[in-house]
Amino acid sequence: MGFAFLDRWRPRRDAAARVLYDAGTDVPGSLGEMLSECGLLREHALAAGLQLDDSAASLGALDQLLPEWRVDPDTSEWLGNDAGLYLGTVIVRGVEGANWELLADGRPMVVLASGREVDVVAVGHGWAAEGSPELSAAYAEVASR
Repeated sequence: MGFAFLDRWRPRRDAAARVLYDAGTDVPGSLGEMLSECGLLREHALAAGLQLDDSAASLGALDQLLPEWRVDPDTSEWLGNDAGLYLGTVIVRGVEGANWELLADGRPMVVLASGREVDVVAVGHGWAAEGSPELSAAYAEVASR
C-alpha cells in the first residue's frame, strides 16, 4: 500500500532506504497519528456498537464482528488496510520497543525491538478476507516475544 503524498512530506531516500518512526518521538500529527486513523474500520465498528480505543482488548472485540463487508470486495480491501493499520497502532502503542517503519515503496511495517518486521497490512487483509489470522491472536503472538 503506497501513500503517494508522503513523497512530498518526507525526504527522498534511495530504493533500499527505510524510514523509522518511533511513537515516543514522532511529532503529533505525523505518520504514526495518520496511520492510526483507520476511518472505515472505526465506522464499521461503531455501527456495530464497538468503540475502538486502541487497546489489545478492542482487537478481540473486532474479531467477534460479523464479517458483512466480505460481500463487497472493494470494502473488504479497504477494511483490510484499516484493520492492518489498526493492529499496527495497537502494537506500537502497547508493545515496548515497537515502531512504525515506512519501506521505500511506501508500505508501513511494524518493527519490534528484536528487529523482527511485522507486515500488519498483510495480516489485516487476511483478517478482512478470511477471518484469519484473528487480530487478537496476531497481537498476542507479537506481544509474547
